[in-house]
Amino acid sequence: MSATGNIDVSIEHKRADPAERDGTGHPNTCPGCGSHYRDEELAEHLRVCPQCGHHFPVRAPERIAQLADPGTFEEEDADLRSADPLEFFDLRPYVERLAEAELGTGLGDAILTGRAAIDGHPCRLAAMDFSFMGGSMGSVVGERFARSCERTAEDAGVLISVSASGGARMQEGILALMQLPKTIVAVEELHEAGGALFSVLAHPTTGGVTASFASLGDVMLAEPGALTSFAGPRVVAQTTREKLPDDFGLAESNFRFGHVDAVVPRSDLRGTLARLLRLFGGPS
Repeated sequence: MSATGNIDVSIEHKRADPAERDGTGHPNTCPGCGSHYRDEELAEHLRVCPQCGHHFPVRAPERIAQLADPGTFEEEDADLRSADPLEFFDLRPYVERLAEAELGTGLGDAILTGRAAIDGHPCRLAAMDFSFMGGSMGSVVGERFARSCERTAEDAGVLISVSASGGARMQEGILALMQLPKTIVAVEELHEAGGALFSVLAHPTTGGVTASFASLGDVMLAEPGALTSFAGPRVVAQTTREKLPDDFGLAESNFRFGHVDAVVPRSDLRGTLARLLRLFGGPS
């Protein structure tokens, strides 16, 4: 498989929900072939099963460590935190869920942004973390992404986003939905300033994130088997009452229909982004 879009079809990626694909037992047991790994073994292979090629989920800090040159990442807007103006309560208060997510992940919200360099080429990174409330996009995610666009636009540089999200955050209601137009406008202003957005779609990228900045990259890349659709296949099948293709919404299907430019395995992602940065040029 290569960044030019040549897909290795020897690996079968079955359509399933995120929990099913990421394993229902031990988190290091591959749902594709059943192989079990120690943490250090998976880390050595960039959290990709060496037997069948299944791509395990990657936390945002680890993603940045995989992509950025050592010691170059400088986090920005780390102090931003979501408010609770709606005083939302489902089974538990929203503020309690936020506190639990922050303690569990060590992150302030579902996206990590900052300056970095890849193979010596300056850029900005915005990596989402599905572990923080399903990677849902609330006001802080939208604000951090928009600020990254603004800072990148100042130097006509390149912003690289890595998406992994279940969609807009329901606990923030209309405030979360407003992040869709907000991030779209931020990307448009980045383009008007001569900057560029490289969008990397990881599993899963769905809902409002798919309907906004994740689909607006000047270059669209996806990891093998990543589900990218507005609604999941189960919801679409129930709504349309039709049998869907086995690869509905997966990276390989999106590539076939021209929705992404290439399906790139994780081991090639850093090199692919470095080549793109060389082609696009310019500081950040």
